[in-house]
Parts: sequence; structure tokens; C-alpha cells
Amino acid sequence: MLGLVTGAKSLADTEVTSSRVSAAARQKLGLRGRIADTTMRDLLVALEPAAVRACLHEQVRAAHRQKAIAPVNFPWGVVSMDGKATAIAAWDDRFAQKQAQGGTARGLVRTVTSLLVTSGAKVCLDACPIAPSTNEDGQFIAALDDLIAAYGGLDLFRMVTYDSGACSLANATAVRERHLHYLFRLDGKQPTLFQEARRLMGHLENQDADASTEERTGRGSERRYVCISKEMAGFHDWKHLATVILVRRVITTAHGESTADDRYYLSSLAADRLSAAQWLKLTRLRWAVENEGHHTFDTVFAEDERPWVVADPSGMLVVLLLRRMAYNLVALFRAVTQRSDDNRRTPWARLIGDWAHALTTATDSQLLGLPAPPG
Repeated sequence: MLGLVTGAKSLADTEVTSSRVSAAARQKLGLRGRIADTTMRDLLVALEPAAVRACLHEQVRAAHRQKAIAPVNFPWGVVSMDGKATAIAAWDDRFAQKQAQGGTARGLVRTVTSLLVTSGAKVCLDACPIAPSTNEDGQFIAALDDLIAAYGGLDLFRMVTYDSGACSLANATAVRERHLHYLFRLDGKQPTLFQEARRLMGHLENQDADASTEERTGRGSERRYVCISKEMAGFHDWKHLATVILVRRVITTAHGESTADDRYYLSSLAADRLSAAQWLKLTRLRWAVENEGHHTFDTVFAEDERPWVVADPSGMLVVLLLRRMAYNLVALFRAVTQRSDDNRRTPWARLIGDWAHALTTATDSQLLGLPAPPG
């Protein structure tokens, strides 16, 4: 965890980091000195991913107890779920699916990431391993049940959102049977619903929108329009379907050239439960699992390029889970601990650098009063 939150890109880097931590920080953290990268790897491959995953859940529950992840501008929490895959040099029958690419075999460790997108800190709630024998769609219900088992009783979220890869009647029904609501992206994978949504709403003009937003960029502007319909309620065996949302994105360049694309969404939530502006915001927040989560894992933490453990799928998954916990620590620090809006916009890379500087220079007086970690 120390290596991850200070920007280490490998276990060898983490070994160096362990030797550079200041004496005061080392004492506070319970570090005796330099830790060999081989020692760390031996531990990572020996740990059971389920046990580390439970630590991630407890981290989120602790943030909830501290009221650090309450919904912002929404009446309740929303979880955005999405799949992620990282290639390594090994495979097994538990965590890594064997694939052949260009005559070379590799293992693909796949997980369903769940991000709480309505809180200030978009914390990662879970990373559910996808079994080698199935895919994202097939893992959806199990991932949902794992979320409920981890956070049931907290009222942490009441809606689940996913892209079109998990948009199916079976998955939608499973969400409602668990007394939650869904928001699924709709496209040609559900042709009957998609064609009906386009027939009802595709002809609508921008001036028919229920709400809109505009963002100016150095290259022009981006405007979004949202239209909300109840006309497909209960359509085609989707008895729980209540609302269809059309979001039209219009990008205009500085030269006045415009392009537009339409995206459709299905939801079991009644249209009047949210304002039009909230529906539009919600469709954008869905992408936080990619923009805040996966993008950060791959750029700041270099997960795809440097998974740390490449010859043991279980060990790689343990690092992946620790990386989600490290992400949560930094996300909570930026969105909750930081008080000013400017500080809350601090880039991830700079935050990581600041943490590395603090841990290598901290003095006894600066750490006075901070509790030592348990154990």
C-alpha cells in the first residue's frame, strides 16, 4: 500500500520506497526497515484474494461510518459497474482466462469494477473476479450479490448502472428482485427495445429537450440534451421498465462544424423521481467508473503496463485489490480531507508525488497525535 500511494511502479520500486521513508513515518507505520521485493512477492502470492477483498469492503464501510461518501446532489447513492481486463503471462481455472493472440498464449485477469459515483470521492466498492468460464454479462448477478452482501443494511446505494454489455431482461429483473433500480445503456444488442426507443424519440429536436448543458473548450463547445419518456413503460416483457432516456451530444468545433450522436438508456425508476437535470447528470456519472476508476488505475497506477505480479493470477489479483484500496485513500483525501475546491481538483499525479514527499520527510513533530495502525 505504501508503494502504491507513493507512485511505485513495481515491487523493486517499493523496496526502494521502504528504505526512504523517514524514521518518524517508519515508526508510525510499524516498518522496521527495507523490505525485499522477493519477500513482498512471496506474501502477495500467498494471500487469498477473498481476504484482501474483505479489507476493501471494510475500508468503504469505515468511510461510510465517517459520513465521507454520502450522495452529493442526489437523494441516494448510485453504483456504476463495468468490466476491466489486464493481461499477464499466466492463467488458471480461477482468475485468469487463457487466450491466444498472434500464436502466443496469455492470461487475462478480468474483474467487474463497482464505483460509488454519487459521492464526492468516487470510491471503489468492489472488484469482483470474472470466472474464466464466463463474461461480464454472465458475472453481473454474482457481482451484484457480492455488493449487497458486503454493504447490505447500509443503504449505500439504491441504483445500479451498467453499459449495454449487461443490458438484458434477466439482469434487469435480478436488480428489481433485490429491491434496487437499474439504469442500463441501450443499443442494438436489444434490437426490439432499441428500435422502439428510436421510433419514439429519435425524431425529437434539440428544442424538445427536457434539460441541456453546455461546456466550452479550447476547441469549441459540447452541448448535451436530454429527453425523458414514459411511453415504453412495461414494454416487451420488461414489466419493470419505467423510463427511457435519450441523451444527444452535439460537439461544435471552433470553425462552426457540428457532429451529433444519440444515446439511449433504460431505467426502472419512475421519470418523476429525478429532475431532468439529474437524469442528465446521472447518465454522465455512469462514465465515472471509466474516467475516474479505470483511467486512473491505468495512467496514475500503470496497472495494465505494470501489474507487478505477472506469473501468478492470484497474486496479480491481490495487487489489483490493494491498488483499489490505494485509489480510495487518495480519492478520499482529495475529495473529503482537502477543504478548498482548488485542492480538490489537484491532479492525481501531483497528489501521489506529495504523498511520496511527505512520507520521506515527515518528522516526529509533524506526526504527533496521529494514531498508529492497528496490530
